[in-house]
Amino acid sequence: MASGDHYFSPAPESELNLRPFTVRLAGTTYELVTANGIFSPERVDAGTRVLLDHVPAAPPGGQLLDLGCGWGPVALTLALESPHATVWAVDVNTRALDIVRRNAQKLGLINVNPVTPENVPDDVRFTTIWSNPPIRVGKNELHNILEQWLPRLEPGSDAWLVVQRNLGSDSLHRWMQATFPDLTTTRAATAKGYRVLRARSHA
Repeated sequence: MASGDHYFSPAPESELNLRPFTVRLAGTTYELVTANGIFSPERVDAGTRVLLDHVPAAPPGGQLLDLGCGWGPVALTLALESPHATVWAVDVNTRALDIVRRNAQKLGLINVNPVTPENVPDDVRFTTIWSNPPIRVGKNELHNILEQWLPRLEPGSDAWLVVQRNLGSDSLHRWMQATFPDLTTTRAATAKGYRVLRARSHA
């Protein structure tokens, strides 16, 4: 990355360097493309792998959200597993969204919408949210992000968040319990130094 680039930079300044890589998603190995200036460009990062290993099967239909999608391992998995659902791949990093778009095309997936947050219509409600949220943006910004999206769960639906234990998963758990009285937040799994938090919207 260029010196000023972070994976949460809206528009990385470094030159786009597309390259192929091989990755296993939804039980199958695929040849996809990746680039510099995005989060974990060469692989499915450990947190996302823990999330994918511990979430239940995705809902077969409805509106599904990958919040902080990066190059798209979660969004592409949702789209592969639920071809009749609409998958929203949301990130502030426009380069990451471009990579998601390219990879969805390579996989023949027509049900993925890679968009910046402001391009999700306000009336869309989600039947699930899967997220490896951008912890390193800072606590206040992370809280703002979750306050924007978690209330958009359909009644009786779940959000699944993976957070590294030593980056504040337990304090985030307590904050979610205090902030979202309409959600029941529990620790669903612990693996490899990560917690998977489940927030269930009351029916």
